[in-house]
Amino acid sequence: MGRWLKPEVYPLVGAMSFVGGMLVFSLARHAITNPDVRINKTNRKTAVLENREEGEKYAEHSLRKFLRTRPPQVMPAINTFFSKDN
Repeated sequence: MGRWLKPEVYPLVGAMSFVGGMLVFSLARHAITNPDVRINKTNRKTAVLENREEGEKYAEHSLRKFLRTRPPQVMPAINTFFSKDN
């Protein structure tokens, strides 16, 4: 394996593996839990689904609820340090 895969390529392989994992996670989440995706035959027969509660539960997941309480900054400590008037 060392003949065709150089050590300089390891970070690229790691980054692409991480992105591929995120892609698989996102596709699986949307295919399994999205209320607009109709996999079983009974839901596909209905033109309009009455699933408002299910849609709200899907849209208001726990990560969104957690991030709503956080400040909208990436690094708040560094931002406050550099924004002080000296």
